[in-house]
Formats: sequence, C-alpha cells, structure tokens
Amino acid sequence: MNTEMVKVDEDYYRNKVFALGEIIRHGGLVAFPTETVYGLGGNALDGEAAKRIYAAKGRPSDNPLIVHVSAPSEVEKYVKEVTPLEKKLMDAFWPGPLTIVFPKKDMIPMETSGGLMTIAIRCPRSEATRALIRAAGVPLAGPSANISTRPSPTTAEDVLHDMDGRIPAIVDGGPCEVGLESTVIGIENGTIVIYRPGGITLEMLSAFAPTVVDKAILSGGVKAGEHPKAPGMKYRHYAPKAPLTVYTGNTDKVESEILSFAQKEDEKYGFFVSRETAEKLPEGLTLFIWGSRKDKESFAHNLFSGLLYFNKHPVDRIIGEGTDSKGLGLAIMNRLTKASGYHIVVEKKD
Repeated sequence: MNTEMVKVDEDYYRNKVFALGEIIRHGGLVAFPTETVYGLGGNALDGEAAKRIYAAKGRPSDNPLIVHVSAPSEVEKYVKEVTPLEKKLMDAFWPGPLTIVFPKKDMIPMETSGGLMTIAIRCPRSEATRALIRAAGVPLAGPSANISTRPSPTTAEDVLHDMDGRIPAIVDGGPCEVGLESTVIGIENGTIVIYRPGGITLEMLSAFAPTVVDKAILSGGVKAGEHPKAPGMKYRHYAPKAPLTVYTGNTDKVESEILSFAQKEDEKYGFFVSRETAEKLPEGLTLFIWGSRKDKESFAHNLFSGLLYFNKHPVDRIIGEGTDSKGLGLAIMNRLTKASGYHIVVEKKD
C-alpha cells in the first residue's frame, strides 16, 4: 500500500477532503492533524474499521478509542445523556483538547469503545479534521497515529515514519499546537475525574466543579490485565527506544546530577533538558532542549518530538529533566513517567 501525504490547502477543502471522506466511509483509515497530536482515523460506527486501527497501531483491543466529532451538537446522536455539567464543559473547551467520557448508545460498537459501555468523545480544534469528519458523514475513531507504546506524533512526517505502507493517506496540517494528547475526564457523582491529564488542566476544570485525578494515574496507571476506563491509562506508553531516566525536584541537585552524566564515558548518553541546564553542559553531546523551565507550554509542545529525536539520533541512555506537577506540569510528568517506565528520580532539598 502506498501512503499519500495530503497537504491542507485550498485544493484540500475543494476536492481532496471528499475523496478522503470516502475512504473513511468505506472502512479505510486516514491519519489526521489535531491541536494535540496526530490521530489515526476510521469510521467510529464500524467495528471492522476499529479493528483495522488496532491492527495498524499494534494496540491492545481493550484500550478504548477516542471518537472525534465536527461539532458539539453531534454528541447527542451517540450518547445516552449529556448532563448540564458536561454541556458547560463542552461550551467552555470545545473545539479543543478536552475529551469527555459518556454512556454510549448501541450504535457505537464495542470494538470502538474497547468493550466498555462508555465512549470518549471530543471535538478537535483543527478545521481540516472537522472538514474531514463532515465529508465522511461519520464520526472518527482516532487514537494517536503511531505504533503502540512509542511517542505520539506531532508532525505528519512523524506519522509517516510509523504508518508508511499501513494506511492510504495522511493529512498534513503542519506541527501540532499543544503537543500532548487531550485531557480525558469523566463525571462521577458531580465530581470531575481526570483519567488522563492534558492541555486542559486540573486548575482550569476546578472552576466548574470539584476536580480530582483518578487513583490509577496517581498509583502508576492501569496494569496489565486490568481494563482501562479511558484512553491513555495503560501502564506503558510513549517510550523512546533508549531507556529514559527523569530527574525532577530541587533545581540545583537536578542540574548537578545531570551534569555528572556528561562526564561519564561508560555509555553514550542523550540529554533531554531545559535551556538553563543545557547552557551548563559541554559541547558535543547528543542534546534536545525542550525550552525554558518557566515555559511549560514549550515543554509540552516539544515533549514527543524530543523523545522521537533520540530515536533518530541513537544513544544508550537518555537523561531527562522534568518539571513540577502544577498546571500543565501534571500532564508533562504523566507522559514522562510512562515514557521512562516510572524511572523518575525526585531530588529533595537537604
């Protein structure tokens, strides 16, 4: 199978999007851009299309898929109920990086929901993707467009690396704006429960209702053999090829620990660090700078591209610098925790 790269331009909206919609409607797969990461899209109403998504990713079939709609008004077609709180959240954050888990109608097949009676739905910010959904005439089931467990793609070129020959087309909408997958939430007894942290932070959600983080996220994620409530709760994900260790906590101690690896010659080390730490490292190292410590948006935007950088520039081990868990830091550290296989070192003050 040849994989076509389709640029988002005037011709995309005039002509090409309709051919891509036809592919989706007939059970095929198309990778699409969002503000978070690139998705791998198929007809959410077609159980066989869902199976093709799982096969293309090498993804466990008990890991539910996110359903993408082109407008909030479409949600009621696919779910049994939309509560007043869910409606407020949709009005506040859609289109955007918030996914809400609803009780599903039977028209959403169990293959799409990962065997659950609920379904995770969001409305992406990308106009190119909303146009694709309208052209297809069906909602898109779309996990991240990468091989399962690898870092999520934030450019069309990243998608092509993993999906070349596996799918017929990739919609190239340029680099993703946010760079982390959407926040996934559910409403439990009037409380907003975060199943996966993302660009919509706990602090932002707390303005609408009491908000907590699911215990599975805090205790190390859903383990093998357990059924995740929502996408992104599996225990291993986002991993680069080389083992990753992340240092966080006291800034001086984190810097000192990272700098110590620059003096070692036992292995080839890669460094995934802030600009402030990078300025203290010697030249000639394999290095990816995720941004200033003060700029968590930059960290989030560059996180997956940074992890993928070390797949393209192989090292024996990656030494990473983390951040605190406030605001967007909760989502950043969630991804780094999974990417490192829970190899997080917290440096404390004396």
